[in-house]
Amino acid sequence: MKNIITKSAFLFVGAILSANSLFAKDDVEVITVHHFMSSKAPLQTKLLEPWAKKIEEASGGKLKIEIFPSMSMGGKPDELYKQVRNGTADIVWTLPGYTPGVFPRTEVFELPTVHIGDAVATSIAMREKFDLIKDDFTDVKPLLVYAAAGNALHTVNKKITNMSDLKGLKLRAPSRTAGWYIEAMGAESVGMPLPDLPQALSKNAIDGALVPFEVFPAYKFAQLTQYSIEGEKGERFGTSVFMLLMNNDRFNSLSKELQKVLLDSVDMNTVKEVGQLWMDFEKPGMQMQKDSKGGEIIKLDSNAMAEFNKAGEQVVQRWVEEAKTKGIDGQKLVDSAREAISASSK
Repeated sequence: MKNIITKSAFLFVGAILSANSLFAKDDVEVITVHHFMSSKAPLQTKLLEPWAKKIEEASGGKLKIEIFPSMSMGGKPDELYKQVRNGTADIVWTLPGYTPGVFPRTEVFELPTVHIGDAVATSIAMREKFDLIKDDFTDVKPLLVYAAAGNALHTVNKKITNMSDLKGLKLRAPSRTAGWYIEAMGAESVGMPLPDLPQALSKNAIDGALVPFEVFPAYKFAQLTQYSIEGEKGERFGTSVFMLLMNNDRFNSLSKELQKVLLDSVDMNTVKEVGQLWMDFEKPGMQMQKDSKGGEIIKLDSNAMAEFNKAGEQVVQRWVEEAKTKGIDGQKLVDSAREAISASSK
């Protein structure tokens, strides 16, 4: 009888432990993150992986982040927004430029002469003035919205010292407003996702591109371009906004506790840190261009830069007029963005 009771007790305890084990396993929320950059890119190694670890620790292991680089969940870079909206991926990292028209207000922070060249200042301004652009994000949950250091102009073999040198060149644009800027410069705009750019440069299908230096190591652009151009004080030709977006239903499915963990992980301090990271990411790429055979970084003088800024202002006014047709006060957005960026730069 004693043995029967002992055996029954053992089985009962075992059942309880097994149930607890299953509960503990099911209690872990696995969140997928999808992006198009490589697993070795700074985005993955310096931002997403440390962020995932931070979240897992802050949640006591209740949140686990699984990162899928290089579009390994399927699809193309310009489909990332659709994937997060329909729940194919829980979170994506993407750019407004890949889905033209979806983020009409957010574009203001990408415009030439609005963003000058400081990722920290523009990222802070976006966070502080998020109410200006919040209507762009009704279909998704924005976790982190920030700016790159900005687009430098890189050419395969044409040395650029003033805007007239660009006439007739084919240049890759990262967004539609960057395409307008290229046209205002007198060149031909060619739109394409970043992963397609190395092949286009190597085959001379295009003459150059607008991209930041931070992508140079991952895509070996120092081997594909001879000249890089920026302003005398490091001014850039507009920028790209980057976004970490989450599916609304997936976010709402989490407990309030876990929602708070996610939101706390992307506070203003994070915005400042990420902005500085992207400024720091420029340095290795710039050094690679300087060290490459025949490579040169050209600093445009104030007169030449004034020409580019005049073209940039044409783009701003074109954007303001288009925004008006959508019922958006574009000039108010431009003025507010410039004011916020200027204040954040001090």
